[in-house]
Amino acid sequence: MLAENSLTEPRLALHQQQPDFACAVGFSVAIGGLMLSPSVYMLQVYDRVINSSSMTTLLMLTLLLALAYAVLECLQWARQGVLRRAAEGFDRALGDRVYEAVFRARLHGQRALAQRGVQDVATVRDFIGGAAMAGLMDIPMALLLIGVIFWIDPVLGWFGLVSTLVQGVIATLNGKSSGPLLSMANTLSSQARHFVQGALKNVEVVRAMGMAEGLRRRWLKMQTELLRHQAGASDRAGLYGALSKYVQLVTSSLMLGLGAWLLLGGYFSGETGLVLMASILAGRALAPLVQVITGWRNVAAAREAFTRLEILLAKIPALEAGLTLPPPQGQLRVENVSACAPGSDTLALRGISFDMTPGQILAVVGPSASGKSTLAHVLVGVWPSAAGTVRLDGADIFAWDKMELGPHIGFLPQDVALFDGTVAQNIARFGKPDRQKIKRAARLAGVHDFIATLAKGYDTKIGGDGAKLSGGQRQRIGLARALYGEPRLVVLDEPNASLDEAGEKALLGALEILRAAGASVVAITHRKNLLVAADLMLLLVEGEAKMFGPCEEVLAALNGKPAPRRVGQTQA
Repeated sequence: MLAENSLTEPRLALHQQQPDFACAVGFSVAIGGLMLSPSVYMLQVYDRVINSSSMTTLLMLTLLLALAYAVLECLQWARQGVLRRAAEGFDRALGDRVYEAVFRARLHGQRALAQRGVQDVATVRDFIGGAAMAGLMDIPMALLLIGVIFWIDPVLGWFGLVSTLVQGVIATLNGKSSGPLLSMANTLSSQARHFVQGALKNVEVVRAMGMAEGLRRRWLKMQTELLRHQAGASDRAGLYGALSKYVQLVTSSLMLGLGAWLLLGGYFSGETGLVLMASILAGRALAPLVQVITGWRNVAAAREAFTRLEILLAKIPALEAGLTLPPPQGQLRVENVSACAPGSDTLALRGISFDMTPGQILAVVGPSASGKSTLAHVLVGVWPSAAGTVRLDGADIFAWDKMELGPHIGFLPQDVALFDGTVAQNIARFGKPDRQKIKRAARLAGVHDFIATLAKGYDTKIGGDGAKLSGGQRQRIGLARALYGEPRLVVLDEPNASLDEAGEKALLGALEILRAAGASVVAITHRKNLLVAADLMLLLVEGEAKMFGPCEEVLAALNGKPAPRRVGQTQA
């Protein structure tokens, strides 16, 4: 028995379903045995009923056949239920892990790797619980039926075996011929779907600047290429499927003809009914192979999905348990941090160092592409640093268990991401909602009055990415989410970019409340309005800290007055 630690995670998830698979195999054995019922019935009718002219025997045999058929259908229904249970077990064993891996892959810029992870789990799950898996399980019993044909007559057995091998060759050729085309079609389908989603997400820009026709032409080109590959794969699969059915039909008839030839030539001394039985069994034996070949697309898709899952989980290993620490107070220390954006090898930050004590507000300024947003992501621990460490209360923030740390962090990225749900759910971070905390955060962000005007107030659904809201409204709800609870470290990236005068006034008031509550606040801004609330100021230029110190001193230095304290000096 394979050691579990030698298996990949998807294979281990399958291995854990062994009891269900074993049960399904047992049902398949019984199903294969009951498949002999029509042949046995036919033999008994010819041998017993016709020779004895007994209506009672015919009636009993017919009742037994009906019972066998009823048991057969029950066993097939039970097997499908067991396979469905195995499919659900596979999903439970791997679903959370794949979701987490996809999430981290996207976070680290590996979008191609994460593109189809969750869908791949569904593809494998559907295959395990589908008809193609049942067909595969029937193949061993098909070989057993070939063995019965050998028992009837070796010549008929060899003929049945050769026919089975021919079906196997057809299945192999089908896979080699249509597999690459099918794989490319799946890739192109995914690309076309994401292209359309991107266009729909930015439909206003597309309409305003007349880009619709150009995007439509590009989509049509992608769709044409997709359909070409799909048609090629379907044509080849259809050809081999038709060939497989042809072999099945011809085999049954030729088996009957071969048996008659053996009888007429005196090479077969058994009963005539056995020849008919061999013909029927030949068709039964080839049926599972025909089912697998005609459903080859599902087999190939499941195999590709399984391989992609193995690659995904191998490249994104499971997270080790993070540090379990007491709630932070907000003491922030950045120690010689260098960092780059996920998927890039170019450093966006170089040797950044500064300290903050709880209750201070740091304004980070600098020209575009100076590394400000990278700094924001590193400060909250979602991007790793290439060198150096960001410490919160002395602990490495990147290694801190995010489920424990998250409630104590407030983060407003430049691209505010809201989710399909209610206003309250978004503000409460989709955790257990506390209505008082939700309303307090909304008031701090200056968005409570707007929410009150909505049809269902805080229970209003805002659509995916807050599509029903304006830019300023999305930003205020995103700010309320960042302020929800009692965060000890709050990082705001351009929090006033879409705010009007009333919104900026509310933001300044929120900063003062955070200061009074002893939170450490980092505000990245291009506007001077927020500087009035800042205690400290950091100037970033091309990823380097050019100035750091009390806000008044840095501003004075920028205006040609006496220089502030040197970069990296701690402000108590």
